Formats: sequence, structure tokens, C-alpha cells
Amino acid sequence: MGRPLTFDRAEAVRAARDVFWHEGYEGASMATLQQATALNASSIYHAFGSKRGLFDAAVEDYLDQVVRPGLTPLRGPDVEPGALAQYFRSAREIFADPSGRTLPDGCLLVNTACSGLARDDGIAEVVRVYRAELHAAFLRGVGARHPGLPLADRERLAETLVALLVSALVMTRVDAGAALASLDAALTSLEGNPTP
Repeated sequence: MGRPLTFDRAEAVRAARDVFWHEGYEGASMATLQQATALNASSIYHAFGSKRGLFDAAVEDYLDQVVRPGLTPLRGPDVEPGALAQYFRSAREIFADPSGRTLPDGCLLVNTACSGLARDDGIAEVVRVYRAELHAAFLRGVGARHPGLPLADRERLAETLVALLVSALVMTRVDAGAALASLDAALTSLEGNPTP
């Protein structure tokens, strides 16, 4: 049996993304993926090559649909001085809302970095690129907020903010209060006097 006639690749990838996000790569069974995507196993293999191929497509979708839109105000030619603080305030609102669909699931890429799949060179590179994108966007935001700050201090502050975000993304799975505390610390670090 081949792909359904009404096969929508983007819709299937998004459905699989949510399964991987909730269950992890190892925990996502083919039966669960088939049910979520409305594709049978042969259709998944035909369209994506393997479960791993479907996962790779899901990761790209996660970056394009979840991560990068939030970073858009920090990536343009003119970053507003309050853009990075707004990013963290928005993140805090999402983390504080218990009705959030994926809040208890943290971040697909951070979760993957903490799994056995992180030993895979391709996955490790995707996670490194994700982290580098966060750092570059946060560095631009720090520069807009504190234009007179020396570059080394901006780099340190951006690094601190990335670490606090990652901490929040990890802790949201086990301790929502600790996740919010990390985001609060990020806002305090950004809005306070960052000079040593």
C-alpha cells in the first residue's frame, strides 16, 4: 500500500514533530507515528526513507515553525532596544500558562541533546547550529539594549542568556517554578547593569 492520495507532507511532518517532541525519538513508536500522521509504515518509509528521516524532517519543521519565528525581531537589520527583553517576557508568559500544549515537553532539540541520539554527528551538528542561532540573535539583542557595552561583555551576557534559556527549557519538564526562575534571572541580567 503506497501513500494516501491526499498525503500532505507538511501536515504529516508536523504531526510527527509533536509525537517526537512529547515522546522523544526513542520513545516514539512506529505505531504512534502511523496513527499521528495517518500514514502506514510503508508510506512513511517511502516518503521519508526511515523513522530517522521523518525525525530529521520534524526537527527542520520545529526550527522553521517554532524556534525561528520567535527570533525574527532579533535577526533583522534594525533590532529594537527592547526586543530581547520582549522575547524573554513572551517566553515567560508561555511557560507560566499551564494550558500550553507542549509546555511540559520542553524543547525538542534540548531534549534530543539530552538523549542517546545526541551521539549522532548529524544531530549533534543540528543542536550546535540551533545554539549558535540563539547566541547570535541574543548577541544582537544585547547590542541593541546596551550599545555602549564592550563586545566581550556583550558576548558574556548573550552566553549567560542562552544558558538561562536552555536551563528553563530543561527544567520546564520537571519543575515549572525553576524554569520561570531561570527566565526571571535572564530578564534581570538583561535589564540590570551588565557591566562587571
